[in-house]
Amino acid sequence: MIKVFNMVEKRKHPRFKRTNVGRTKRSRLKDVWRRPRGTGNKQRQKLKKAGKLPSIGYSNPRSVRDTHPLGKPEVIVHNLSELEEHKGKDVVVRIAGTVGKRKKTELLARAKEYGLHVVNPNLK
Repeated sequence: MIKVFNMVEKRKHPRFKRTNVGRTKRSRLKDVWRRPRGTGNKQRQKLKKAGKLPSIGYSNPRSVRDTHPLGKPEVIVHNLSELEEHKGKDVVVRIAGTVGKRKKTELLARAKEYGLHVVNPNLK
Protein backbone atom coordinates (compact mmCIF):
# COMPACT_ATOMS: atom_id res chain seq x y z
CA MET A 1 0.00 0.00 0.00
CA ILE A 2 1.25 3.48 -0.87
CA LYS A 3 1.52 5.98 1.98
CA VAL A 4 -0.58 9.08 1.29
CA PHE A 5 1.15 12.42 1.75
CA ASN A 6 0.06 14.74 4.55
CA MET A 7 -1.25 17.72 2.58
CA VAL A 8 -1.30 19.92 5.70
CA GLU A 9 2.42 20.61 5.35
CA LYS A 10 2.20 21.66 1.70
CA ARG A 11 0.54 25.06 1.45
CA LYS A 12 -1.49 26.32 -1.49
CA HIS A 13 -0.96 29.67 -3.17
CA PRO A 14 -3.14 31.79 -5.46
CA ARG A 15 -2.98 31.37 -9.21
CA PHE A 16 -0.52 34.02 -10.31
CA LYS A 17 -1.85 35.54 -13.52
CA ARG A 18 -0.03 37.67 -16.04
CA THR A 19 -1.14 41.28 -16.32
CA ASN A 20 -3.93 41.93 -18.86
CA VAL A 21 -4.56 38.25 -19.58
CA GLY A 22 -8.18 37.83 -20.56
CA ARG A 23 -8.75 41.55 -21.02
CA THR A 24 -9.93 41.05 -24.59
CA LYS A 25 -11.69 38.12 -26.20
CA ARG A 26 -8.77 37.25 -28.45
CA SER A 27 -5.88 38.04 -26.18
CA ARG A 28 -2.56 37.08 -27.66
CA LEU A 29 -0.99 36.81 -24.23
CA LYS A 30 -0.60 33.33 -22.82
CA ASP A 31 -1.47 32.72 -19.19
CA VAL A 32 2.17 32.30 -18.19
CA TRP A 33 3.60 34.40 -15.38
CA ARG A 34 5.73 37.37 -16.42
CA ARG A 35 6.83 40.00 -13.95
CA PRO A 36 5.06 43.36 -14.42
CA ARG A 37 7.66 46.05 -15.19
CA GLY A 38 5.72 49.14 -16.28
CA THR A 39 5.91 52.32 -14.21
CA GLY A 40 2.15 52.65 -13.90
CA ASN A 41 1.41 48.95 -13.66
CA LYS A 42 -1.23 48.27 -11.01
CA GLN A 43 -0.01 44.75 -10.35
CA ARG A 44 3.55 45.93 -9.76
CA GLN A 45 2.21 48.58 -7.38
CA LYS A 46 0.54 45.72 -5.46
CA LEU A 47 -3.00 47.06 -5.67
CA LYS A 48 -5.56 44.58 -4.41
CA LYS A 49 -7.68 44.49 -7.58
CA ALA A 50 -4.75 43.65 -9.86
CA GLY A 51 -3.95 40.18 -8.49
CA LYS A 52 -1.15 38.75 -6.40
CA LEU A 53 2.54 38.72 -7.22
CA PRO A 54 4.69 35.68 -6.42
CA SER A 55 6.96 36.28 -3.45
CA ILE A 56 9.17 34.25 -1.12
CA GLY A 57 6.38 34.10 1.47
CA TYR A 58 4.41 31.65 -0.68
CA SER A 59 7.17 29.02 -0.72
CA ASN A 60 6.65 25.68 0.99
CA PRO A 61 8.85 24.35 3.80
CA ARG A 62 12.16 22.84 2.65
CA SER A 63 11.14 19.38 3.86
CA VAL A 64 8.19 19.33 1.45
CA ARG A 65 9.53 21.29 -1.49
CA ASP A 66 10.42 18.59 -4.06
CA THR A 67 8.05 15.92 -2.81
CA HIS A 68 5.35 14.23 -4.83
CA PRO A 69 1.84 14.03 -3.30
CA LEU A 70 2.65 10.38 -2.47
CA GLY A 71 5.07 11.69 0.15
CA LYS A 72 8.31 10.67 -1.53
CA PRO A 73 10.88 12.80 -3.34
CA GLU A 74 10.39 12.92 -7.11
CA VAL A 75 13.29 12.12 -9.46
CA ILE A 76 13.41 12.71 -13.22
CA VAL A 77 15.06 9.90 -15.19
CA HIS A 78 16.41 10.07 -18.75
CA ASN A 79 18.13 6.68 -19.15
CA LEU A 80 18.79 3.30 -17.52
CA SER A 81 21.96 4.38 -15.72
CA GLU A 82 20.06 7.19 -13.97
CA LEU A 83 17.35 4.71 -12.97
CA GLU A 84 19.92 2.33 -11.48
CA GLU A 85 21.24 5.14 -9.23
CA HIS A 86 17.89 5.14 -7.42
CA LYS A 87 17.59 1.36 -7.21
CA GLY A 88 17.10 0.83 -3.46
CA LYS A 89 15.96 4.34 -2.56
CA ASP A 90 12.46 5.35 -1.50
CA VAL A 91 11.68 7.73 -4.39
CA VAL A 92 9.03 8.33 -7.05
CA VAL A 93 10.31 8.21 -10.63
CA ARG A 94 9.16 10.46 -13.47
CA ILE A 95 10.39 9.55 -16.95
CA ALA A 96 11.52 12.66 -18.88
CA GLY A 97 9.32 13.87 -21.71
CA THR A 98 12.20 13.73 -24.19
CA VAL A 99 12.52 9.95 -23.82
CA GLY A 100 11.18 7.96 -26.77
CA LYS A 101 8.74 5.05 -26.76
CA ARG A 102 11.33 2.26 -27.05
CA LYS A 103 13.53 3.47 -24.20
CA LYS A 104 10.45 4.27 -22.09
CA THR A 105 9.25 0.64 -22.29
CA GLU A 106 12.72 -0.52 -21.15
CA LEU A 107 12.67 1.97 -18.26
CA LEU A 108 9.19 0.85 -17.20
CA ALA A 109 10.21 -2.81 -17.17
CA ARG A 110 13.38 -2.10 -15.20
CA ALA A 111 11.52 0.14 -12.71
CA LYS A 112 9.06 -2.68 -12.09
CA GLU A 113 11.99 -5.01 -11.31
CA TYR A 114 13.45 -2.51 -8.87
CA GLY A 115 10.08 -1.87 -7.24
CA LEU A 116 10.04 1.82 -8.08
CA HIS A 117 6.78 3.74 -8.61
CA VAL A 118 6.61 5.52 -12.01
CA VAL A 119 4.39 8.60 -12.09
CA ASN A 120 3.88 8.77 -15.86
CA PRO A 121 3.77 5.15 -17.12
CA ASN A 122 1.49 5.68 -20.14
CA LEU A 123 3.14 5.47 -23.54
CA LYS A 124 2.62 8.15 -26.20
